[in-house]
Amino acid sequence: MTSTITLAPDASVLPISLADIEMAARAIEGAVIRTPCLRSQTLSDLTGADVWLKFENLQFTAAYKERGALNKLLSLTPEERARGVIAASAGNHAQGLAYGAKRLGIPATIVMPRFTPVVKVQQTESHGANVVMFGEKFEDAAGHAHELAAKRGFVFVHPFDDPLVMAGQGTVGLEMLDAVPDLDTLVVPIGGGGLISGIATVAKARNPKIDVIGVQAELYPSMYAFLKGETSVCDGDTLAEGIAVKTPGKLTSQVVRALVDDIVLVGERDLETAVAMLLNIEKTVVEGAGAAGLAALLAHPRRFRGTKVGLVLCGGNIDTRLLANVLLRELARSGRLARLRIRLKDRPGQLFEVARIFDQQQVNILEVYHQRVFTNLPAKGLITDIECETRDRDHLNRLVEALRAASYEVRMVELD
Repeated sequence: MTSTITLAPDASVLPISLADIEMAARAIEGAVIRTPCLRSQTLSDLTGADVWLKFENLQFTAAYKERGALNKLLSLTPEERARGVIAASAGNHAQGLAYGAKRLGIPATIVMPRFTPVVKVQQTESHGANVVMFGEKFEDAAGHAHELAAKRGFVFVHPFDDPLVMAGQGTVGLEMLDAVPDLDTLVVPIGGGGLISGIATVAKARNPKIDVIGVQAELYPSMYAFLKGETSVCDGDTLAEGIAVKTPGKLTSQVVRALVDDIVLVGERDLETAVAMLLNIEKTVVEGAGAAGLAALLAHPRRFRGTKVGLVLCGGNIDTRLLANVLLRELARSGRLARLRIRLKDRPGQLFEVARIFDQQQVNILEVYHQRVFTNLPAKGLITDIECETRDRDHLNRLVEALRAASYEVRMVELD
C-alpha cells in the first residue's frame, strides 16, 4: 500500500540558504565528481514521464554522502582537525567521511553497529578510518560515538542534521538544475532529510513552482509521520536501508516542512523492481535507497505522468548477494524463471514424459527436485518441483497448459 502527504509552505527562517549551498559548491569543487544527469528514453517510455537521472552512484564512494562530509571537514579549524572527527554510521556516511578525512589528513573514527556487513566495515577501514563496532542497533552506535566524542575530544559529524552537511548535499540539486533547468519535478529519497533539504533549498530559490517530492520506504515512514503529527512504527528489513531512519533531523524537518511539496511512501516490491530496472535498462547498479525515486514513479504513475522529472540515484552500495537475489526474484515475477510443482504417478517413464513436454515447449530446465518422503501424498504418490527458464509469462503459461493437457496436476510456486 502506498500513501502521499501534501505539505504546506512555511515562510519561517531556515537553517540553510542558496548562498550556503553555492559556497559549499565552491569549497568542494574538483574534490567530488560532477556526476552526469542524463535522460532515460526507456524509463520515460515506460512511465509516461520525461525521466532524467542524476548518477550519484558514480561518486568514488558510490554515494552522494561525501559531498556533505567534505564540506563539513573543510570548515574545521586546524585545532579541530588535529583532534579528529567521529561519526556513527553503518553505510555511506561512514565511507564518505572516512574518505574525505583521509584526503585532508584528519584522523577519523567511525562507530558501527555489530550487524554491519563485513564489506562495509572493510570499505570504511580501507579509507584509513578507525572502526569501532558497538551495539546491536544504530541508536546504540550513535550513543557510543557521542560518548567517545566527549571523552576524547573528537568533533562529531552528524550524517544529516548539520547545516554544513545539508549544504554540501544540496550541491546535487545545483548540478541537476544547471544540467536541466526546466525540470518540473525533483524526486528525492528521504532518510534523515539532509539530501532533500539541500536540494529543496536550491530548487525553490531558483524556481518556486518546481515540485519537490520526497520518498520514504513504507517500513520507515519517519518524516512522513512526523509531518502528519502521527506516531510512526519504523521497523523491518527494508531493501532501502540507506533511508531506514527512525527519527528525522530537527533541522532537516524544518526545511522539509517549509519547502517539500509532497512525500510518498513506496513498498518493498516497487523498490526491488526499480533496482532491477535500473540495472537491466540503464546498466547501472544502485542500492535500494538509490532506486527509491524510480520506485515512486512505479508506485504513483498518475502523479508523475506528463512531467519532466529528475531522480537522484543517491547510492550504489548494495551487497552483491542481495543484488543477485533481487534480480532473480524479478525474473520470477516476470515469468522468466519459475518453479512448477507437478504431481506424478510412481511408475517408470513419468519424469521422462514431463521432460519431453518441456522440450516440446522449448523451456530450459534448471533444477529438478524429486520428493517421495516428505509429502502428504499416498505412499506411491510423487511430487516433482522443476525450476525452469522461459522467454516471458506467456511462454510459461503455454507450458503449464501443455502439462495440464497431458493430465498432469501442476501449479506454480509463486513469490509473495
